[in-house]
Order: sequence, then structure tokens, then C-alpha cells
Amino acid sequence: MSQNPQTIDQSCKIDAESAFNFRQRLPALAEKIIASCDDEACYSHIDYEPLHSETAVIDIIKRFREILFPGYFGEQKLDPANLKYYMGQSVSLLFDTLSDEVTHSIRHDCLRYDQSCSNCSESGHQIVLEVFEAVPQLRRVLATDVRAFFEGDPASKSYDEIIFAYPGIFAIMVYRIAHLLYLKEVPLLPRIMTEHAHSVTGIDIHPGAEIGEYFVIDHGTGVVIGETAVIGKNVRIYQGVTLGALSLPQNAGEQLRGKKRHPTIDDDVIIYSSATILGGNTVIGKRSVIGGNVWLTESVPPDTRVIMETPKLIYKKENL
Repeated sequence: MSQNPQTIDQSCKIDAESAFNFRQRLPALAEKIIASCDDEACYSHIDYEPLHSETAVIDIIKRFREILFPGYFGEQKLDPANLKYYMGQSVSLLFDTLSDEVTHSIRHDCLRYDQSCSNCSESGHQIVLEVFEAVPQLRRVLATDVRAFFEGDPASKSYDEIIFAYPGIFAIMVYRIAHLLYLKEVPLLPRIMTEHAHSVTGIDIHPGAEIGEYFVIDHGTGVVIGETAVIGKNVRIYQGVTLGALSLPQNAGEQLRGKKRHPTIDDDVIIYSSATILGGNTVIGKRSVIGGNVWLTESVPPDTRVIMETPKLIYKKENL
């Protein structure tokens, strides 16, 4: 049964008036929210110096990827004729964006924590130049990671497949860039970069960790590597592995900040899926193998295999 057009029109007017009455309350609510920005118990960044732009950080990672693996990423075809022009432009654009973000990081800390002037802009530009100096070596280290993936994974068909498609190599690449910035004591930005890789891949690597060449994270989802973890050369870990800290006491932030809290993994170690290794004094010796689901809080000598006792399966026939 159709409604009377006059009734519909009257209903719409009532709805519009009701919505207007609700919206009239918004200015007062906005004033309350604005007032809460002065509450020291909450967190706000209302300042003349901006914090990082998420878009800029993603762009930095994207441009680094194009420079570290030329010809694999980017919209432009790359060949010997245009390599010099393309690379020069890419380096220049990345330098400007990264310098801005590093400068924001340094200036933010100077203002927020009332530090002495550190010539933020000059420091930012100098740090980025030093990072760029390390790019050729960084490319060589990443090449060892790619080869380690290929040599240890029968499912990989080519180096190209690993560079394009493997989440582990993406997470390791972002970590290695962020680690360079971390070593230069750039605040905040390195962690934002690795957390972006974490959100994309499920692999959480703190930029402070020390990781050697020929590093492989196979599959990768759920991997956690803590700030003070030290990983040697030719180490392979699988999904769900945690290199973490022991249970932390209250006020652990102040008590343990800057101290070794995460394990050391020596060269040529394999750690299988869902293994958990905890503690700053825990060392996994060279060439050892840690089986799946193992929980370790103490050191393991070199050339040791640690495995869980085979669980007992119980089969019960259901009476249907």
C-alpha cells in the first residue's frame, strides 16, 4: 500500500529537524575535546613542529626499494641508457624526503625534551648523506639474504620471485635501512619504518637488533625479534619464532632500558616454527638446531639439537 506523498514529505522534514538538533550539540562537544588536549595525563602533539607523515614514511621505503633493487620496482622502464638519469633522480627525491623526516625527528626531540640545539636541519642532511654512503654495502648484504633464501628454499624458482614476492626479504630490507638510521641515533623514524613492515608482513623486527649476512625468515608471520637481539651469519628462522625478553618487572622501562634483554643467536643456527627463546644472557651456539615449539630461557652449546619430546596422540572413535 503506497504512502501519501504529503506524509512522506512531513516525515522527511521531521528527520531533518531531528538530525539538526543532534548536530547543534557538536560545537559544545568539540570544545570539551579541545579542552582535553591540555590534560597532561593524556597525549597530544600540538606544536609548530610536525610529527612524521605516514605517507612520507611509506614513500621513503618505496624509494629505497627502487634504489636497492633497481629495475624491479618503480613505474619507469630501466635500461643502461637511462640508468644514470633515473638513479640520480631517485636519489635526489629520496634525499629530500628522508632529510625532512630525519630533521623532524631530531627537532621534535629537541623541542619536546628541551634539549640543547643540535642544528637539526644540518644534522638531518648530514645523517642522510652518511646513510647514502652505506647503500652500496647495504645492497651487497641484501644480495646475500636473497641468495640464502634461494639456496635454502626448494619452493623458490628464481631470485626475482624472492625479491618480488617474499615477505621475509621485504621485512629484512626495511629493517636494514631502519637499522642504519637507528645507529645514527635518529629518534622515532626507524621504529615507524619497521612497524610499517610489521603491519604489511606480520614480521616484527626492532631496528636496534643486530643481524648478520645471509639471514632468512621463511614464511615469517608472527616472527618477533627484540631490540637487543644479536643474530650471526647464515641464520634461518621460521614463522612464529620469538627472540624476546624474560618476564619484566614493574618499572622495567627505567630499570632495563639500554641493557641486553634479548638472546644471542650464533652463526649457522636454524630455529623452527613457533620456538620461543628468551633472555639477554641466553646464547644459542653455532650450528645448533632449535626444533618447533621449543621454549628456551637458557643457553645451548654449539652443535646441539634441541627438540620437543614427541607428543602422544589419542584417537577416540565417536559413537554416532
